[in-house]
Parts: sequence; structure tokens; C-alpha cells
Amino acid sequence: MGLAILGFLTLLLLTAPVIAPHDPAAVDPDHRLEGPTSTFPLGTDHLGRCLLSRLLHGARWSLGMAAVASLVILVIGTSVGGVAGYYRGPLDAVLMRVVDVLLAFPSLIPAMAIAGVLGPGLAHVLVAIVAVWWAGYARLVRGLVLSVRERPFVDAARALGARDGGILRRHILPNVLPPVLVLASVETGTLILAMASLSFLGLGAQPPTPEWGAMLNDGRGFLLTAPQLMIYPGLAISLAVVGFNLVGEAFPDYLDPHLTRMR
Repeated sequence: MGLAILGFLTLLLLTAPVIAPHDPAAVDPDHRLEGPTSTFPLGTDHLGRCLLSRLLHGARWSLGMAAVASLVILVIGTSVGGVAGYYRGPLDAVLMRVVDVLLAFPSLIPAMAIAGVLGPGLAHVLVAIVAVWWAGYARLVRGLVLSVRERPFVDAARALGARDGGILRRHILPNVLPPVLVLASVETGTLILAMASLSFLGLGAQPPTPEWGAMLNDGRGFLLTAPQLMIYPGLAISLAVVGFNLVGEAFPDYLDPHLTRMR
């Protein structure tokens, strides 16, 4: 079910320029706040822009930026955690103290502070999210590496003259990636919520960019008169988060060899 949801959203993301009935930024004051019609299947917003077109194009920003952020966070967190867990000592102590500071606050709070300093914009939100979210990955990877580095096959590789970089790439990383990928699949949904929250607060996408969080912000002034302006992007965000969470819950079943043999 999770893959079906994500596949459907990905299809919409890739085909948005083709299937969107209108330009998502085209303003038409004569048709503002209209209900669903044959011309505007989901109606229009307060500027007369097609809601369906904006939702379709918004998937490219909301899901695309979350995917990029998740990939960068995965690389940084895995690299920092792997180095800290493998070498230990002073380097481990310094890196983990940085992680402790970042994890001492709810992730959205320092992200808001960084985005506020950098100024509004999706690129700045991406930097803020990455600067904060990698810490959880680093903590998990460090713990896994500390366990794997003591196993006999790592000692054997070291005795045969393998370099540290080769041991990390060929022997340790493949054994720690499965749980990290599970975390990444679940955290991607959290990243979508975080980026939408920052856009809702005015720190992310700026008009006329059709990003789902920005669409929520645009529609909040019309909650009582035109609730669909917030309902549609809210449902889109919820659907994406549910899809990633379902995939994250299913990942351990397929990555655990004991469960695979039982099936």
C-alpha cells in the first residue's frame, strides 16, 4: 500500500507539466474562489489560480525537495557516524558532542532559527533541514558501527592488510545500511512535514511557487469561506507522509533474513 501511494504520487510528480490543466501561477481574478467546474476540476484559489494545477506542480517541490534533503542527510549522517564509530577516541568525542547539542532541541526549532537567519527561500530551508536532521542518523550509525567493528570478519580483513576506508566501505557499511534505510524511509515523511511547516510560516517557498505548505499558508485566511484551499494541500501532505510511513514499517520485514525465511 505504501509503495502504491508513493508510486501514484511519483507519477503525478513526473507528469505534472503534461496533465495539469492550467499554468499553476496564472492569475484569473474573474474566477477567484470558484468551486469545482469542468474548467477547474478542484476549483480556484483567492487569486483565481487552478487548485488542481497547483497541487500537481506542488508535488514536484514538496516531494522533490524532501527526497533531496533525505539523500543529503543520509550521506552526511552515515559518513559522520561511520567515522566516529570506527575511529572512536577524541574524534568520536567531538563529533558526538555536536550531535548531542543538535539532539537537545526539537529538530524543527533549530531549523527554524537557521532558516530565519538565512532568509526565506526553499534553498535556505533545505540547508536548514540538512544542518539539523543529520544528527539522528549519525547517532544511529555510530552505535551500529561500534558493534560491527568488533566482529571477527572485520578483524580478519584488518589482518589481511585491508585499509580503513576499504573496511568501512566493503565490510561495515553494508551491515549498517538496512536499519539506516528504514530510518530514512520514515524520516522522509517527517521531512515533508517539516518543510511544509517552514513554508507555512513563510520561511520556505515564496509566491507564486506552488508548494503544499505555502498553499496552506495562502488558504488559512479563507478557512471559513473556502476551506478547500487548506483541505486539498493538507490531504496531499498527509497522503505522502502515510505512504512513507507504511514503506518504513514494511522495510524491516523484508530486510530481516529471519522473517524472510519464515515467510
